[in-house]
Amino acid sequence: MKLYHLPLSGHAHRAVLFASLLGLAPELVEVDLAAGEHRTPAFLALNPFGQVPVLEDAGVIVADSNAILVYLAKKLGRTDWLPEDPAGAAAVQRWLSVAAGELAYGPAAARLITVFGARLNPEEVIARAHVLLARLEVHLANRDWLAADHPTIADVALYSYLAGAPEGNVDLAPYTAVRAFLQRMEALPGFVPFPQTAAGLRA
Repeated sequence: MKLYHLPLSGHAHRAVLFASLLGLAPELVEVDLAAGEHRTPAFLALNPFGQVPVLEDAGVIVADSNAILVYLAKKLGRTDWLPEDPAGAAAVQRWLSVAAGELAYGPAAARLITVFGARLNPEEVIARAHVLLARLEVHLANRDWLAADHPTIADVALYSYLAGAPEGNVDLAPYTAVRAFLQRMEALPGFVPFPQTAAGLRA
């Protein structure tokens, strides 16, 4: 099993993190995005979108971080991480959609500006980040996990970019419940930290 990744990518980190939480040790293959390796014919054959992460497992190619979370949970039959019942599966899917939507266009986008030099409007994406964080603060006020009474792939999908939000000048100080959630994630057996950069509020 190979996992093509970039250490500073939150999308890639969620795949690396979940593999570790499952006790898996895929071969990690770093893709040099700065050198354009993600645009080479060899990599585009794995993922025509030219994005990391990509999982290669005995001839099965899975691109997209959330798809990798689903694949690994299904492959190992881990219904604790990805429930099979309709309500449980829907609850997880709701947060996978948030990870691909509000999280990507808020905290993740803010970090893209400071860490990767993306040409985005800082005020706009930071404001989006705080809207999401306020909603998460309410959701997590009386619960430990996003979608169930135990961790699921929903929690894995949101962790990396929430943890890295300060690098995009998004202050987590007002969000007590969100910060407690991050600490619970970091206490899980097999947890792998998201590499920090000296950017934004961490500069």
